[in-house]
Amino acid sequence: MALTTQQLTGKCRDHLVPLACPYSPHHFLQPQAIQAFQALQKSAVKNGFNLQPASSFRDFQRQQLIWNGKFNGERKVHDEQGNLLDLTALSDWEKCQAILRWSALPGGSRHHWGTEIDFWDPDLIPANQPLQLEPWEYEQNGYFFELSQWLQENLAQFDFTLPFMQTAKNIDVGREPWHISYFPLAQQAQQQFSPEILIKAWENEEIAGKAVLLEHLQEIFERYFV
Repeated sequence: MALTTQQLTGKCRDHLVPLACPYSPHHFLQPQAIQAFQALQKSAVKNGFNLQPASSFRDFQRQQLIWNGKFNGERKVHDEQGNLLDLTALSDWEKCQAILRWSALPGGSRHHWGTEIDFWDPDLIPANQPLQLEPWEYEQNGYFFELSQWLQENLAQFDFTLPFMQTAKNIDVGREPWHISYFPLAQQAQQQFSPEILIKAWENEEIAGKAVLLEHLQEIFERYFV
């Protein structure tokens, strides 16, 4: 079923239902995606993993807070190794490019669709260690390396993909080994999404760097949308 413009851009959640999670009550997905994820969870348990969502649906306002906070220097913007970047010496367009490496635009996040999950295993992370959602946690010597390896081998059986691990060479987004996508529904949403839909979602909204973003919007779609 096609999503409405409001659903595509995170401005409503009437396409979603709650995803039961013992660690947070605030997870929502499309019903078909929930069924597939729960089947994946059961398989993970059989293989010794406690697969849980760290993030699922994210609405427009939440993505707006993240974007504006990063652009205005109130939130961390990091490089590939997780090191803090100093954005103060950059132009507005350079700042946007640094942020787009890891964060989607408000209205332009796959997390709006109800098909995306950032995963973790709360049984594997050391006590009192906050989850960072950075590549080193999921790669060799990271807390979630074995889980990540198992998922890479088994996701396809449940119609999930790793969209930020299999990108084309012209795409400049960072690797996100924690981000899985329910392909049957995400593919539909991806085909529907367009610059025109994003521009409409930005009407009467405060988006930091909006002028330069609109100026470079075609390039942004080519380089930063997966």
